[in-house]
Amino acid sequence: MSSLSPHTDAVTFFGTSRPELLAKAFGTPLYVYNETILRQNCRDLMQLSSIPGFGVNYSVKANANPVLLRILREEKLVVDAMSPGELYMDFLAGFTPEEILYISNNNSEEEMANALAHGVIISVDSLSQLEMAGRLNPGGRVMIRTNPGIGAGHSDKVITGGKATKFGIVPEKMPEVLALLERYNLTLVGINQHIGSLFMQEDGYLDAVAILLSLFETLPESIRRQIGILDFGGGFGIPYHKHAGEARLDMKSLGKKLTDMLSAWRDKTRYSGRFLVEPGRYVMAEACVLIGRVTAVKDNGLKHFSGTDIGFNQLMRPVLYDSYHEIELFPCDDTPRPSLVQTVTGNICESGDILAKERELPSMREGDLIGVLDAGAYGFSMASTYNQRQRPAEILINQEGLPRLIRRRESLEDLCRTVAGLR
Repeated sequence: MSSLSPHTDAVTFFGTSRPELLAKAFGTPLYVYNETILRQNCRDLMQLSSIPGFGVNYSVKANANPVLLRILREEKLVVDAMSPGELYMDFLAGFTPEEILYISNNNSEEEMANALAHGVIISVDSLSQLEMAGRLNPGGRVMIRTNPGIGAGHSDKVITGGKATKFGIVPEKMPEVLALLERYNLTLVGINQHIGSLFMQEDGYLDAVAILLSLFETLPESIRRQIGILDFGGGFGIPYHKHAGEARLDMKSLGKKLTDMLSAWRDKTRYSGRFLVEPGRYVMAEACVLIGRVTAVKDNGLKHFSGTDIGFNQLMRPVLYDSYHEIELFPCDDTPRPSLVQTVTGNICESGDILAKERELPSMREGDLIGVLDAGAYGFSMASTYNQRQRPAEILINQEGLPRLIRRRESLEDLCRTVAGLR
């Protein structure tokens, strides 16, 4: 019989342990990260370009566990933050203000003042936020987020560039940007953009890079001399359809074209600052498998359902984006498991609580374990306590193949830790 867990077996994902042993030790659902894979993802990105000043700005919203962030810092990545909480996690992981960009989006004055008090560079994505930055920090440094007019992504909900999105300042507003910079004596130290999440073809990304570079050239010389950061954003995709042999993003080709473009442009403009890319998913997604337990199987008419303890409060992406995650089976016995078309569901009291819809998978039995692949990005970071179910534990398989707890499972007491007024 062919392996029921072909990917995790091929990459020795669980190190010296096995899913059943991990489930027994830490319970389910359980987020399991692999440090070796995580570090290799970081190195792939850091080696994308050899041009001086090139770096990787990790999007912390993808996964903010500070233990994992410390690994990223060891691999020389810098990070962003979009909230006081993310900023707190960045500092907890050891990042310095010089290694953090605050990518704001409709921030309150209190949030922006908090970021300024911590000495990080703030990027604003609207004229009103730029004016707020000027009022709060006249004479200070600021970045702006522009909208390149094009977007990319697997869902409308993750496209962050183009006329239909809320993000960024359109190039037509640059005269007003310049006027606000002058009014508040602000120094424009950088420009960033983002086209969306999960692009698998390089052309759209390179087109957006070219747009940002062209925008830089339209700015007055006095402004261009101030700018030391050009952040091209991210959206680097990963192959979620692994069992079907989905092709990877060609990083070698992307890296060569990006380097050639930036080298020629730098020679023309004499720019000597930093070039950043901004991936989150590419760093974290494939470094994690979410383990869950099969708790019930049944037929409703013509449909077969396999129920698990992985509700959408544990993994939101399938219900939020209709996202696809491969599922592997770790059976509880040696009984043959013929393929069966089935819908894999969670334990949340919602009809939309579906992990995989009408998927051909090995037949499941109560007590089996499943592994949801590529769960490291926007997995735990989107988890909630809906239905008052506790958020799961997270463990890390270290480079020696040994498991380490990096976040304990929430207790029932944790659910009401912040409640006031109980008598």
